[in-house]
Amino acid sequence: MKKLTLSLCALVALGSAAFAGTETYTKESKSVAPPPCPQWYADNEFNLSLWGTYAITGTEWREDTYLIADHAWGGGIDAKYFVHRYFGFGVQGYILRPNSDETLDNGFSEVRVGDNKRTVGSVLGTFTLRFPINCSRFAPYFWLGGGGIFGGGQDHEFLLDRTQPLGIVNHEFPVSTTKFVGQVGGGFEIRFTPHVGLLNDFSWNIVSGSKNNFGMARTGINFAF
Repeated sequence: MKKLTLSLCALVALGSAAFAGTETYTKESKSVAPPPCPQWYADNEFNLSLWGTYAITGTEWREDTYLIADHAWGGGIDAKYFVHRYFGFGVQGYILRPNSDETLDNGFSEVRVGDNKRTVGSVLGTFTLRFPINCSRFAPYFWLGGGGIFGGGQDHEFLLDRTQPLGIVNHEFPVSTTKFVGQVGGGFEIRFTPHVGLLNDFSWNIVSGSKNNFGMARTGINFAF
C-alpha cells in the first residue's frame, strides 16, 4: 500500500514539473510588439495656415503691366481640407504691396514706382498633394490653383504735347483691374505636434500676359484640426 502511495506521489510530482516547464517555455518564446509609429498627418484633417510672403516679378518693372514693380511684400491665409492624408482641397487668399526703387518718367514728371501705394489681392481655389514621410514630422507637398487677382494693372492715354517730336505723348498710369491667375507651387511642412506645423514653399503665379508673371516665397504657421 505504501509503495502504491509513493508511486502515485512521484507521478504527480513529475506531471507538475512537466506542466511548469511547458508554461515557462511558452512565456519566454513570446515576442514583444514594437510601439506603433507616430502619425503626424491624418485623414479628414482641416488645415488653417497663416503666412508672410515675398514676391518677385518675372520681368523688369518697366515691362510688367500688372504689379508694375520689381518685388512686393505681403501675407495671406490658406484653408484646406484633406479628405485623405495625401490630398486635399482648399481656398487661398493673399494681399501684396508692390514696391520698387525705380522712377518712371511719364512724360510730365518722374513718378516713384514704390510710391504708388497700391494693394494687389487674390483669391484662388487649390488642390494639394501631400506626401508625409513614414514615422517622420516632414511632409513635402505640391499644389495647383486658379482664381482671380485684382488691384493691379495700368492703362495709357495719348495726349497732345507740342514739345514732343510728334506732338503726342503716351501717358501711362496705374489702374485697378481684375484678371485670371493660375498658380503652381511646392514646398514642405514640418510638424512640431500633430496639430501645429511650419510651412515653407515657393509658387509661380501666371497672370494674363506673359510679362506679368511673378514668384512668391512663403513662410508661415499651419494649424491642423
